[in-house]
Amino acid sequence: MTVGRLLAARAADGRTGLVHAGDGRSWSWAEVVAECARRAAWLTARRAGGRPVHAGVLLDNVPELVFLIGGAALSGDVIVALNPTRSAAELAEDAARADCDLVLTQACHAGLAEGLGTVIDIDGPGYALPGQAPLPDISGITDATLLMLIFTSGTSGRPRAVRVTHRKVVVPGENLAGRLLKADDVVYCPMPLFHSGAIMAAYAPALAAGATLVVRSKFSASGLLPDVRAHGCTYLHYVGKALSYALATPAKPDDADNPLKIAFGNEAAPAEQAAFKERFGCYVIDAYGSSETAIAFSPDPSGPPGALGRLTDGVRVLNPDTGAECPPARFDDAGRLLNPDEAVGELVGTAGPGLFDGYYNEDAPDRLRDGMFWSGDHAYADENGYAFFVGRTADRLRVDGENFGAVQVERALAGLPGVRQLAVYGVPDAASGDQVMLALAADSFDPEAFAAHLRALPGLGAKWPPRYVRVAAELPATASNKILKRRLARDGWRTGDPVWWRPGRDLAYRRMTPGDAARLREEFARRGRLHLLEGSG
Repeated sequence: MTVGRLLAARAADGRTGLVHAGDGRSWSWAEVVAECARRAAWLTARRAGGRPVHAGVLLDNVPELVFLIGGAALSGDVIVALNPTRSAAELAEDAARADCDLVLTQACHAGLAEGLGTVIDIDGPGYALPGQAPLPDISGITDATLLMLIFTSGTSGRPRAVRVTHRKVVVPGENLAGRLLKADDVVYCPMPLFHSGAIMAAYAPALAAGATLVVRSKFSASGLLPDVRAHGCTYLHYVGKALSYALATPAKPDDADNPLKIAFGNEAAPAEQAAFKERFGCYVIDAYGSSETAIAFSPDPSGPPGALGRLTDGVRVLNPDTGAECPPARFDDAGRLLNPDEAVGELVGTAGPGLFDGYYNEDAPDRLRDGMFWSGDHAYADENGYAFFVGRTADRLRVDGENFGAVQVERALAGLPGVRQLAVYGVPDAASGDQVMLALAADSFDPEAFAAHLRALPGLGAKWPPRYVRVAAELPATASNKILKRRLARDGWRTGDPVWWRPGRDLAYRRMTPGDAARLREEFARRGRLHLLEGSG
């Protein structure tokens, strides 16, 4: 099965297939397929030398993006998902490494698109589609045909383009559709389609089930419930803090009076899952997954709170240094982890790479070793085999749903005045994902000068400014002068060295007090994520 065949099966389906929440425009599935066929013809006409076109898309969640993905699925061309939260210089590197032949964008991203080669505004006169086009011959497209390139971060800090083949979309789509959706369901997709989560857990299951897909250009916490009600949405896809943001909106007595049945996503804190379920009257399924989709868990409602699910035969927690399986976690009477040093290891797909088809034009020795897939995610398992996520390796961070590498931030911060050494690493966030922490070897620290320096850095990503800054005389290092980030990450802000932090979104740093640290710990406990602090030391 391919995405193209799933689309072809909808070619005569008159039921509503796509809705744009922004302006209410809608298309039947038959009309969606017809629009995809027009894009397929447009892409095919731009081929040179028989090679599939690599079409970069720098777009919000607009219907055109859905049509272009479908067009590539029918033509055998490739959509390169470019992330508009990255800088223009970074996007130019991404587009070049993904061999983009052209980039389609919209007016709001015109500045970012400069320097990306052939750029076409989807609302401009240069984007001339055929009036209509027949369904192309898709017999030569297989489940191994490349459909998309979606960027993620590696331990080196440089984003890598994950090869998204047709099977990588069809398998989770049919799986989720079979378990959670029927043809009369309505899937709400406010998460960006340049991330794999929205492709695998919203677009794909909606297509496989023949359900209606409702896209919103950008996520809005205040707009979530009105959209769900207006369009009759029964299924919500979320990532990270989306549930937290929705819960932060003013509660109303009738919040549960809505058609939503299921919220499916990942990285929401257990407390947020429970609160969202209670307030909005739906079932929350928080799964584990990554852009590589090599390891997946099915949450167990009867399992312990906060567990990803039970380890399967093909997934183990291994010591990344020795390759040995980590012993089960042990806990005291209060539920605190007693043996983090031996129990915490890396989640590994021992049966092979699963749906991971590699990175585009790049080897993955850090992921594929000895016939196994090493996720780079740390976890521990209890005596019953339930796995608990602890965090990512020190060089991979996920902040507010965005993946990036610590090395990227380190490069941007290089040259800080008065600093002998610096290291960037991830520490847990109380709600979901990570926060950026910076350790400096320096004799002093001026928080106002540091904030001013950050504001003046042109290459600093929106999610990169450190939440915490640790200042020490020297940073822990190996005999070869390699900074021990694992130790720094384990300490977090729980260290004898002075730590500055910014409690809010503004670049305003102040010295962390014991009271601040105690309140942070209480916040982790309230959200059901205290094990992340205990698991990391």
